[in-house]
Amino acid sequence: MSLRTALTSTLALGLVAVLSAGCTDLDGSSAGAAGDAVPQVAVSGSALEALGSVEVHGRAPRTGYARDRFGDGWVDTDRNGCDTRNDVLARDLTGETFEPGTRDCVVRTGTLADPYSGRTIAFRRGEGTSEAVQIDHVVALSDAWQKGAQRWDADRRVAFANDPLNLLAVDGPLNQGKGDGDAATWLPPNRSYRCAYVARQVAVKLTYGLWMTAGERDAASAVLTTCPGEPLPARDPSPAQQEPPGVPPAAPADPYADCAAVRAAGAAPIREGDPGWNAALDRDGDGVGCE
Repeated sequence: MSLRTALTSTLALGLVAVLSAGCTDLDGSSAGAAGDAVPQVAVSGSALEALGSVEVHGRAPRTGYARDRFGDGWVDTDRNGCDTRNDVLARDLTGETFEPGTRDCVVRTGTLADPYSGRTIAFRRGEGTSEAVQIDHVVALSDAWQKGAQRWDADRRVAFANDPLNLLAVDGPLNQGKGDGDAATWLPPNRSYRCAYVARQVAVKLTYGLWMTAGERDAASAVLTTCPGEPLPARDPSPAQQEPPGVPPAAPADPYADCAAVRAAGAAPIREGDPGWNAALDRDGDGVGCE
């Protein structure tokens, strides 16, 4: 298995900064403007413990959703010269070979130990064969759209669609059958993988500030209760993936000195009440600084 995009298998104990875009529930209530950072959430130990930090709301309408709202196919978000699909294939396959002249980017063949079915699947790139192994968005794009992502900007949606934390190489037909299902409507047939699968959904939803429905939360809890020590998967430790791509980093506890510092941190515009707020940043007194 290639190490270039390998993910570590457990989450170190401690605090994880969780950033969220604002979202509007079906009752019209708002959790803040898109791009705002929410307070840090203490996530430690297990996915079951972390599940309690995921917000619960009703499902928003699917109106306006289209795949291209999350970008036009796979991109190179980590800037390693390879698109995300090939990065994930190289991470999840064993014995992989690459197309000549692609600098070990384009995966030609390999073997997948499919987590969803428990089967071993041979991958061979080509028309009529590539479809046997597909890249699944563990939290489906349509599901994300209905649970917060429709308030994001385009860059953040592209980053979400290409984040290795939310991607797995899996059995193609099973991926097609899953569709946009959440934990309440679809779980892997391979029961031994369900805990890890739901733990990854919890990690993704916390990382991006997406919510769950009550039914989804109950289904996730039912799975994780059978494996209370199941850890959350960690993010890719490479520098390009230390923070959720496309999500502004959390502002420091101390106030920003000036708008240049706010913009350098990717936190502009900054609003009164945000971490790092400084009244001197708001020249017109409207509660929003560094516009």
